[in-house]
Amino acid sequence: MSWLDITFTAAGLLLGVVSVVAPFATNWRARRSRRIGFRKQMDIAIGHNGPVPEPVDARLGLFNDLPAMRDATLVLLRIENDGSRHVEESDYIDPSTQYGLTAEFPGRRIQAQDVTLPDEHANLMGYFENQPGLHVAAPGTLRIPRVPLKPGAHYKILVLLTGGQEGDEVTVTGDLKDGKLHENHSLTPDEKPPVFSRQARWTTVVLGLALMAATTLPLLLPGPLPDDCETGTLRLTGSTAFAPVLTELAQKYRDHCAGEPDITVAAHGSRTGVRELALSGGRTEQGATVVAFSDGPRPASYTRLGESRIAVSLFTLVVHDDVRLTNLSVADVRRLYRGEIRNWSRLGGPDLPVVLVSRTSGSGTRSALTARVLAGSDEPPASSDDCVNRTVRTVPLLRCELDTTEQVLDTVARTPGALGYSELRAASPPDAPHGLHRLTLDGRAPDPDRLDSSGYPYREIEYAYTYGRPPADSLASSFLAYAVDNGTGKGVVATHGHLPCGTPVGLRVCSRTD
Repeated sequence: MSWLDITFTAAGLLLGVVSVVAPFATNWRARRSRRIGFRKQMDIAIGHNGPVPEPVDARLGLFNDLPAMRDATLVLLRIENDGSRHVEESDYIDPSTQYGLTAEFPGRRIQAQDVTLPDEHANLMGYFENQPGLHVAAPGTLRIPRVPLKPGAHYKILVLLTGGQEGDEVTVTGDLKDGKLHENHSLTPDEKPPVFSRQARWTTVVLGLALMAATTLPLLLPGPLPDDCETGTLRLTGSTAFAPVLTELAQKYRDHCAGEPDITVAAHGSRTGVRELALSGGRTEQGATVVAFSDGPRPASYTRLGESRIAVSLFTLVVHDDVRLTNLSVADVRRLYRGEIRNWSRLGGPDLPVVLVSRTSGSGTRSALTARVLAGSDEPPASSDDCVNRTVRTVPLLRCELDTTEQVLDTVARTPGALGYSELRAASPPDAPHGLHRLTLDGRAPDPDRLDSSGYPYREIEYAYTYGRPPADSLASSFLAYAVDNGTGKGVVATHGHLPCGTPVGLRVCSRTD
């Protein structure tokens, strides 16, 4: 029997009656709103720094010989759906993250955590075992994934902490669509901490020793690289819209592989990156393998390039805040880029001239706009070098071209009447500069979670191109597999507002050819 089994068995004996009664005590108020309740069912000291109290509490002193663990505590949290409506993954409100709830233990440091589920809800374990799972975001902060809960369903999280004291503040925060998260208060029997047996005390000591060994031995003894790691030098180029993803993926992969791979990111635009790959034959002069990322497919003439579909990238139109419009029809967008609408007042906006702030011709973001929104019609010629003064009088409106997404967003934010475009994450708070806002298209918002059914048009598949097919044991193959199949890799892609092709919904969308 493991220490967790013993802990939960002891807690369960004391909590059993309330565990049966609690659903009836809450569900009698059948509410139309979604409700998730949380409660601290246990918070006990299992180590001590000072004199042993009289009489001796069997729970205390389990880590007396481990200085770093003498102030250890165990906290048991119960998270439950005590409302009358299902809570789905999409009901958690936090579009910038994969997590739904956050548990915080101020003044304490998380050392280990585990989850227990009743048999009837065992199917929920996958949300904790697979990515993103439970994540320690800070010493005393635990991020909890978006776990769907039927009415009456619950799970418990046991957390081993150091620092602080038994009974210190514990909070759980999060937001629900059409609902609320609230704290429940257990009955007196539920609040009585379990008393540990001799076997439980010894198994907890073993846990502490194993925890200390697990955190210190890897620092002293270098081990072999994980099986999915390869060494070498890799250059990632291409899409500037996907560059933030590549930068974080490269760092995560290096960390996963003990810093062995040498990976650089040099994004200069989708077409530029694909052209560099084709002309270099897949290697730089220094011998690095080149992988090019492109918002959309490669030109048909580059027949020797092999492709992998990584994600569906979402893009958005952005306008200066003075424009005040929040939605445009696709038809009106096409009229704007044809030069037929030159003042925002024609669309119910302010009396401001339209200023088109665009990317250069090598941009995948621009190509996606042309193909997916403008029905194949390219933007009008540039008429301004500085996005302020018109230098070409034959073009009916002011339009300028810039090299990067960041330049486009900064220019739109400071130019009244400006209209531009960007990949979704860069144009969303908190990353977007102050002074601009996103537009919906025909009332449809760029939402990765509903991309399969929303019909939002401004999107494109993100491709990774290699020169031919790299060997299975190469760094290029290993890195691409990490990006597509590894849970951490998919989490990075999703965190930046893209839909990973390695997810069930992503697989359906990425397999389409439209």
